[in-house]
Parts: sequence; C-alpha cells; structure tokens
Amino acid sequence: MFVTMRDGLRLHVRVQGTGEPLLLIHGFTGSIEAWGEGSLSGLAQAYQVVAVDLVGHGESDVSPDPARYGMDEMLMDILQVLDSMSIDRARWLGYSMGGRIAIAGAVRNASRISSLVLESASPGLATEGERRARRRADEALAEGLLRGGMEEFVDHWMGLPLFATQGKLPPGIVAAHRERRLRNRPEALAACLRGFGTGVQPSFWDALSAIELPTLLLAGEEDRKFTEIALRMADLIPGSTLRLIPRAGHTIHLENPFAWLAAVRTFEPSQP
Repeated sequence: MFVTMRDGLRLHVRVQGTGEPLLLIHGFTGSIEAWGEGSLSGLAQAYQVVAVDLVGHGESDVSPDPARYGMDEMLMDILQVLDSMSIDRARWLGYSMGGRIAIAGAVRNASRISSLVLESASPGLATEGERRARRRADEALAEGLLRGGMEEFVDHWMGLPLFATQGKLPPGIVAAHRERRLRNRPEALAACLRGFGTGVQPSFWDALSAIELPTLLLAGEEDRKFTEIALRMADLIPGSTLRLIPRAGHTIHLENPFAWLAAVRTFEPSQP
C-alpha cells in the first residue's frame, strides 16, 4: 500500500502478520525487499511487521530536493506512517541509515517507541571536523553518481571495504542484491547523500545516556568498525543488550539471516 505524506509524496508500505507492531527502517540504497522474504515472513510470525520504503527508495516517490531527505523529514515520514495505521507505539528496528533514524526517534520521540533494535547503526560522527570531511566525501560521491549513473555507483558502493564480507555469499544472492540497488534512481540517492549523509546529521553520542528504552544492539563480528561503535553505545545506553552475530559483516540480515532473525525474535524487552 501507499501512504501519502504531508507534501503529497507517497511512501510504499508493506504490512504483514499480527501482534505487536514492529517497524522496519532500511539502509541507504535499500528497500523493503532488501530485508529478504524469509526474514519478513519470520518476523511476521511474531509481530505485525510494518516495513517502509523511505523517500527516494524502493517504490516510494522521489524528491530531487536534498532537504526532503533530512533527518527531521525522514522522522516525520515514519511517524506519519504510524499515524496512518493508528499505531501509537511500536518496536523500531533500523539498519545502518535506518538505525540513525531510529536513534533520532529514540531521542526525540521516545513515546512512539516500545523498544529499539539497532543493526549496524551509529549515532553519528562525534566532531565537527569529522562531519565536515564526510560532507565533502558525500558531495563528491553524489556528483560522481549523477555523472556516472547507477551501475558505476552501485559497483563502487558494493566494493567498499564495509561490504567486503558479502563476497562470501552465493553469487545469486549478491546478484539479486545488486539488482535491487540498481532499481533506485540516481537523483534520489544523490539528494539523500546530500540531505542525510552522516556528515549532515547531528551527533547523538551525548544523548545516548538519556535513552530509557529497552535497546538491542546488533553488530556483525566481522564488521570491526561497527562492532567498536556498538560496544561504545552499549556502555552509554542504560540497560542495553549487545549481540555480536557470527559469520556476518555490516549487513547482518543478509549475511546471517537465521542468527539475525533469532536475535530479534528472542529479544524480550525489559525497562532499563
């Protein structure tokens, strides 16, 4: 189904299962399909799964305006989707960029969240110098995307060291994942890099200690960078639970879906 936003853009939303609502927020270049049919079906056995294609991704509408991809706008989109379904509170599960949105929700709209699952997520870059350098890098990436097109960009993106562990996956899975990414539109991804790159968002490191939601942190054991981030976050979020998933890098739900699904479904939130 599609939900019309305050400015007329439509977001594609998929709902399946019954029970406590579980909101899924995908990563950059991702979509509802990127979670995998097995993962969606497995979650739907325990929850009412609400999966969203973020603006400019999947089957949702595109805006060429980078401001439309800002964190506040993305967060308002998520809340409007929940409102359209009369869902007051839900479990939020965010992967990578989606995890950054989920963290923003936990800081700014905690009353809408019953518990939090953060997969390979970061609260942002801690210093202005780091953010400035990342903005320059993302601007260059956006320019290159618009010049070179989707195939060149997707091959570059999937070749980043962050995704090197996906090389161990069966070729058919890698090819299907690449094909899903190629369905995105260059003007949308370029605007997203400019409007919601890590260098643009505020740092939430100092706000983590104020999160009072039951929180599960997931990181792949082979993703050294985000394992270190998850360890730091676990020290700061009161009562949080950290699970390091074996045989997985950054995209845990793709690289070890059975362990990912088990970790999410067995997480029993208790107030920190």
